[in-house]
Amino acid sequence: MVEQFYSRLPRELQARLESLTTPFKIQQYLDEMPYVAEERDRSALNVMLDGQSHCLDGGFFAALALWRLGQQPLLIDLVPEPGADDDHVLALYRGPGGWGAVAKSNYVNLGFREPVYRSLRELVMTYFEHYCNTHHMKTLRGYTRPFDASRYDALNWPWDESGANRLYRRFYARRKPIPLLSLEDAARLNPLADRAYTAETLYTSLAWAYGNRANP
Repeated sequence: MVEQFYSRLPRELQARLESLTTPFKIQQYLDEMPYVAEERDRSALNVMLDGQSHCLDGGFFAALALWRLGQQPLLIDLVPEPGADDDHVLALYRGPGGWGAVAKSNYVNLGFREPVYRSLRELVMTYFEHYCNTHHMKTLRGYTRPFDASRYDALNWPWDESGANRLYRRFYARRKPIPLLSLEDAARLNPLADRAYTAETLYTSLAWAYGNRANP
């Protein structure tokens, strides 16, 4: 799959893909792209051709790029309070010390994590204090079990956008997420302080934030 994807890239983008030799470099490449939360969900090929992404198609591109580095293309979805925020897709990778993640986000602290977390819950909880909406609410509530994109070769999802969209629907059609806190604990959460919110949204286009954009 990775070789076929590579063969479909223009030469300059082949060289760009070859330069993504670590998870951190994959994250830097995603960070260079504008975050555009339009309704279209691109294939990994069109993420590179168009030079833009959002958390879903950027996450699957990251999983493909990690697959090229010998990682299993695993993804999880971070699940917010219903009706309060967007979900957020993480591409997972493993290092000697544990789990890490690569992600495309509109928010500054919802991206890269070093592979030092012993469990997925431990990794996911590093996003908790940073996962907020425009009302300063801390909205993260759960996460899904890992989704292995390598099981869906028949969809040709790295380059076929219709196949990618079928894959994305399967990704979202999974069982109930694993909760991170009780309803009682969620009710007692404090809002994010003004200074912390300013830091979280330092590079954020609030026009694309949940509740602000034209097509939420």
